[in-house]
Amino acid sequence: MAQILKSAHPIANTADAVPKEQIQNDVKQILDLVYGGGVAILPLDVAYAVIGSKENAIKRIFAAKKRSYEKPSGLFSNWQFSNEIHILPDEKRAMIREIIDQEKLPFSVVAPFKKDHSFFKDVDPFVIQNSSKANTIDMLLNAGDLHNEIARQSWEAGTPVFGSSANTSLMGSKYRVEDIEPEVLNAVDLIVDYGLSKYHNNLGRSSTIIDFSDFSVIRVGVVFDQLKSAFKSRFNVDLKVNPH
Repeated sequence: MAQILKSAHPIANTADAVPKEQIQNDVKQILDLVYGGGVAILPLDVAYAVIGSKENAIKRIFAAKKRSYEKPSGLFSNWQFSNEIHILPDEKRAMIREIIDQEKLPFSVVAPFKKDHSFFKDVDPFVIQNSSKANTIDMLLNAGDLHNEIARQSWEAGTPVFGSSANTSLMGSKYRVEDIEPEVLNAVDLIVDYGLSKYHNNLGRSSTIIDFSDFSVIRVGVVFDQLKSAFKSRFNVDLKVNPH
């Protein structure tokens, strides 16, 4: 049975203020488990996520979610990750930083990446293979205090963390622990409960995923209208949603 980690500070929503020291301590516990080969469910502002870093953990996640290996995991990231690892022209790097710093919105960037970067030197080849696609990698950015602290500590540790939404594949994101399917809950070692995700919605959306090669939208997610407006007003860029 998974260990349950609840906030010691009263919290009903991932947007509620939690003492910095508590978040740091919680993240250390999470990463100790994940780096030891475990799987954890975490609260993000965009939705609950399930994460791992070792080959067996990633296999457990895909099996529990019934997720196709055609859909790679994402990398828990911040500006430093993207700046050092994504292969992008300076103007696109500047856009990413401006959306993070000025708009403070969550989003995911897909772009080519430096496979030989030292950050990936100890990552199992299976994990990299199933956390990238067509020589690109998806980096989740700005998804809340817990996410940002995981990114910070994992960068310092030199060990990446990969994940996806904590739900059965194609069944919509979940915004409370109690809404996550039992087969996903039963497949993990640690469940972190910080209450309701900030951007909970009735459409089951998680982060908006943007392909920075041409600004096409791989997935419309939370705060998409705000992102679309920000890209247009700040950079005169139209985010392109492909009709399905």
